[in-house]
Amino acid sequence: MPTPPGPTLHRSRSPLADPRWQRARLDGVQLPEGDGDFAAAAKTALGAPLFATGLEVLQLNLGRRCNLACVHCHVDAGPDRKEDMSRATAERCLEVMEASGAGIVDITGGAPEMSDQFEFLVRGARAAGRHVIDRCNLSILLTRPYAHLVDFLAEHEVEVVASLPHYRKLGTDRQRGDGVFDDSIEALRRLNARGYGRDPRLRLVLVTNPVGAFLPAGQASLEAEWKRELKRAYDIDFDALFTITNMPISRYLEWLESKEQTEAYLRKLVDAFNPASVAGVMCRHTLSVGWDGRLFDCDFNQMLEIGLVDGAPAHIDDFRLDDVAHRAIATGRHCFGCTAGAGSSCGGATT
Repeated sequence: MPTPPGPTLHRSRSPLADPRWQRARLDGVQLPEGDGDFAAAAKTALGAPLFATGLEVLQLNLGRRCNLACVHCHVDAGPDRKEDMSRATAERCLEVMEASGAGIVDITGGAPEMSDQFEFLVRGARAAGRHVIDRCNLSILLTRPYAHLVDFLAEHEVEVVASLPHYRKLGTDRQRGDGVFDDSIEALRRLNARGYGRDPRLRLVLVTNPVGAFLPAGQASLEAEWKRELKRAYDIDFDALFTITNMPISRYLEWLESKEQTEAYLRKLVDAFNPASVAGVMCRHTLSVGWDGRLFDCDFNQMLEIGLVDGAPAHIDDFRLDDVAHRAIATGRHCFGCTAGAGSSCGGATT
């Protein structure tokens, strides 16, 4: 079994376990006047304030339970976390999916497969004709209670978006724990054997984020490199590679603090602000639902407990499409992580 790098912030009782402390730390970084105002930067880029443009993706965060405790995790998920979506909230999510017309149900966590509601939601969304995405850490597919999920995911034609920090062992294990790379490779082989990455109906996407305080390289060039190296070394096939910028929150913020890199990294994100990336940020077409039913503009805002603004509903029980489809987006300094360089979203680079 993989060895996690360390305990969660929650378990170690770190001040950073409190989202208010995280927000205050970022807000306290000294930047040139005006440089830290993301809302103003986005307004200049778009020629108008940042608003949602509709609801295409319902992203469900099923909780904090995970078999790993990765260094970069913005959720502070881990084996010691117990948060899990209830059946009542899961049922409400399916009702909102139907009412909203959202065509994509994006399921994340933690390791979402560990949630008691995971298979229920997949079955319900697929029965309603929705495209379903499972954001998977790969190693979970080798653990005994979840080994059947490779077949389950294929049966329901669920898109697997799998996190893999690097195609080399060292980079992955440094970020995710000793042994995770080998398990990830075995999981990818099982997915390939079932048709993922080879059958056009079974889409397999890999996601990488940098192992360090820097921005990801170009997505297209990295994808070609990864496809070549994983095929050469392990005979593994996949459909696409997404690059995601590390967000300076939660355990990645803890890592930055330990290296005294918080100010430098935030400055790097601000300096790399790309106006062309703003139009493609995921909050414009996504609604994020927490394990407890609370509503947010994105998964990052969810972790920082920055709720919807301007009268939009706080909880899925109060959902009305008119209240969220074209809502104002709540922002903070962490948002520069989504607009640095080529941009970054749950779908990879935005430009």
